[in-house]
Amino acid sequence: MTHFPVTALRSVDLDTPDLARSEAFYTSVWGLDLVTRHDGVSYLRAGGSDHHVMALRQGDAPALRAITFRLDDDAEFERIAVACRRQGATLLSGPLPNPGPDGGTVMTVRAPGGGVLRFIHGDMQLAPLPPARRPVRLAHVNINSTDVDGLAAFYERALGFRLTDRSKAMAFVRCNADHHAIVIADAAVNGLNHVAFLMPDLEAVMRGSGLMIDAGFPIAWGVGRHGPGDNVFAYFIDPLGFVIEYTAEVLQVDDDYVVRGPSQWSWPPGRTDHWGIAPPKADHVKAAQLAVPHADA
Repeated sequence: MTHFPVTALRSVDLDTPDLARSEAFYTSVWGLDLVTRHDGVSYLRAGGSDHHVMALRQGDAPALRAITFRLDDDAEFERIAVACRRQGATLLSGPLPNPGPDGGTVMTVRAPGGGVLRFIHGDMQLAPLPPARRPVRLAHVNINSTDVDGLAAFYERALGFRLTDRSKAMAFVRCNADHHAIVIADAAVNGLNHVAFLMPDLEAVMRGSGLMIDAGFPIAWGVGRHGPGDNVFAYFIDPLGFVIEYTAEVLQVDDDYVVRGPSQWSWPPGRTDHWGIAPPKADHVKAAQLAVPHADA
């Protein structure tokens, strides 16, 4: 099996123009729990062992502040720093002791085209919560890019990810057995497309979707089953405009997986998923998926 210097997608940092409202939504409706508030940041956990999967802070407008990945060991900091510089990224800080409540050692870089990536090792782990209809962890982050193949190459050459599949509009890259941890979408702007949260199973996706509808948040796209990754999906738009996804049953792959290209990932006219029940994505959903920039833009 390939050695991955990055072993997992850990968390996302988001700027929100209404911190109290965002925190209330994600804790009372979406299924996350508040871990702590520290230096004006709200840290929210899922049901797994990650200290947090989302960090929310007050900002002027919705923005993606950072994506955090967990490293295999301390030695990877220097290797990734050198490789990032060679591939056009900028080292912003570290590796240094992490000042956040999750602890460990952290290094921060700015990726080509914008977007802050954080790499952490030795961060605090929490006892998993009892099984429930709540997210377990992050599944993937989908990033908009004006240079899909260039950014995918950066993830491969600088960070040690592997390309799993390439559709007409997206590149799927992985850092472990999950089919993808990062999805890079072809767009006219750089920024956040959506954040996906892994649910325990299909039943949890359906029940979670029902609870969202009960709370006044209709399904924005889905429920369906994706092509690349074969995962079940249900998309929503949160109160501040972030697009978020419940997903489950993500395809597990190994070194024998054969990468497929755009010609092999196509749907018959009118179909948008494997099952053929997800309606076409509405224009307001597409607009929301293009509306959240990188905070450093």
